[in-house]
Amino acid sequence: MMQTVKHGYLKVAAVGSLVLGQAMLLAQDAQEAAAPVAEQAAAAGASGGPTFWGVVYGGSFVNLLVWVMIAATSFATMWFIIDGLIKIRRDKLLPGDVVEGVRVALSEGDLQAALDTCEANPGPVSRILLAGFGNISEGYEVIQESVGSAAELESEQLMQRVSYLNLCGQIAPMLGLMGTVIGMVFAFATLGQGAQGAAKAQMLAQNISTALWTTCVGLLISVPALLSFTLIRNYATRLILESEATVLDLIKVLRNAEVEDDE
Repeated sequence: MMQTVKHGYLKVAAVGSLVLGQAMLLAQDAQEAAAPVAEQAAAAGASGGPTFWGVVYGGSFVNLLVWVMIAATSFATMWFIIDGLIKIRRDKLLPGDVVEGVRVALSEGDLQAALDTCEANPGPVSRILLAGFGNISEGYEVIQESVGSAAELESEQLMQRVSYLNLCGQIAPMLGLMGTVIGMVFAFATLGQGAQGAAKAQMLAQNISTALWTTCVGLLISVPALLSFTLIRNYATRLILESEATVLDLIKVLRNAEVEDDE
């Protein structure tokens, strides 16, 4: 009886050892089979996402030229936004000291003092006032017309500066679209090359990525450029209209003086 039990334990141990050995062999085979795949994945990860130079250059000098033009448009957009914020301000377009100085001088009937104040403080309001004072002998209606013409001229000059922002906002997406078209051309060109499988898929994906990045950056430039253009233009227009209204309010005393001279 004891021998039978002993032989049973030996058989179970032998079967267990055999199963364990087979499992270890299967695990080793699986590990060896997975090693090349892991090495390929690591290599793909190392060279994986396209580098900055790969995106900018994209294998073509034309693509690099497009990126240079996009960068130039970006710097120009920043420059014109800063220029608009500096030049188009209330204290520059409608300075309170000039308005008050002219108001006091005209209320006292001292036209020369008003002229001196405008000449000492050059600016849109001063130029509009000088245009009106230059036609004072022609009558009040002519003065009003000259003030309106001068205000339109000042508005046009300001709008010419601001309009460059609109130009940048229009050009940036066009350059992005150009880069996208170039990238798609190279993407389809890779389909006819000798590369096969994963290599071709990687080249195709990199070309498409480069193409889409140009459009993305172009839109990132265009949106703030157009938004800044609209806000700065509206603010400048409002200041010019307010300047014209202020000048018309200041020169009302000239109409009374003209009536007194006629009497």
